[in-house]
Amino acid sequence: MYATLFGLLTATGMRIAEALALQIDDVTADGLVVRQTKFQKSRLLPLHATARLALDRYLVARRSLTTTDRALFVSVAGQSLPYNTVRRIFLQLLDRTNLRGAYSGRDPRIHDLRHTFAVRSLEQCRHDRAAVARHIVALSTYLGHAHVTDTYWYLQATPVLMGQIAEAGEALLIGGAA
Repeated sequence: MYATLFGLLTATGMRIAEALALQIDDVTADGLVVRQTKFQKSRLLPLHATARLALDRYLVARRSLTTTDRALFVSVAGQSLPYNTVRRIFLQLLDRTNLRGAYSGRDPRIHDLRHTFAVRSLEQCRHDRAAVARHIVALSTYLGHAHVTDTYWYLQATPVLMGQIAEAGEALLIGGAA
């Protein structure tokens, strides 16, 4: 269950609160329906085939639990997962994988999975100005942000993005298209 939960957070960029609020009925053939989120917006998150396969495997195990709780992610006792329990397990995983203090002395956070999703998404975008502008708007909608400017906070310099910026700068300097 935790592998599926953390995997979905990584593959979709969902907020942890959104993932914990998912109900069984929110899993559709088209993806995950994230309802009434932080900004009272619902959205559909399509799933990559590998994420869908992992979710389907989890659903088989989930159906074997005897529970009336409709939450997608439930404990072995059949109850909805509280955030504090998920955070505790996440910290235990950090301990077991020696990732404590991995970011300049601070611990990775569950929310960092969302930031990484946003950055990796941008890295895959064609890097011309119009394509990036369209991609940022689409990413903002996908992440459920109220304003596109909220998405900029998620972005950080990575070797891939810095390389793309350097290429664009060199092309501009030489007189090519940026």
